[in-house]
Amino acid sequence: MAVDELDTRILRLLLEQPRTSVREYARVLGVARGTLQARLDRLERDGVITGTAPALSPAALGHPVLAFVHIEVTQGHLNDVGDALAGVPEIVEAFSITGGGDLLTRVVARDNAHLEDVIQKLISLPGVVRTRTEVALRERVPHRMLPLVESIGRTARR
Repeated sequence: MAVDELDTRILRLLLEQPRTSVREYARVLGVARGTLQARLDRLERDGVITGTAPALSPAALGHPVLAFVHIEVTQGHLNDVGDALAGVPEIVEAFSITGGGDLLTRVVARDNAHLEDVIQKLISLPGVVRTRTEVALRERVPHRMLPLVESIGRTARR
């Protein structure tokens, strides 16, 4: 999907001011409300905008420990294990990967003992061969999209 300069300006506003009204976005951008709404609808339909839910902090919800757990799976069981991961509430993301392991999960926990309990739960899933865990010490670059959007916007202007 081609994202033009107006699209990138819209995305930037959405990222910087997520709780603003469509009418206010249109005013700030100097475009008609209908134009803005049509652009937003297209960006959603094309999968550029994937949600409008608030960003939540696992730490503020009592789960300050963050770990990345690599999971090695018995051949032929990747889908089964992937489906089973959805039943573990402490797994906030899971990806099929190349390299060391078959799956990479982002796991949150209340403390190290709770993390161990979650890992034991993962090890006991049918099809899981082994896990390897890396505990995050400090977030150095928080999840962000604005630099990418700005880069795309610079490219769209050329």
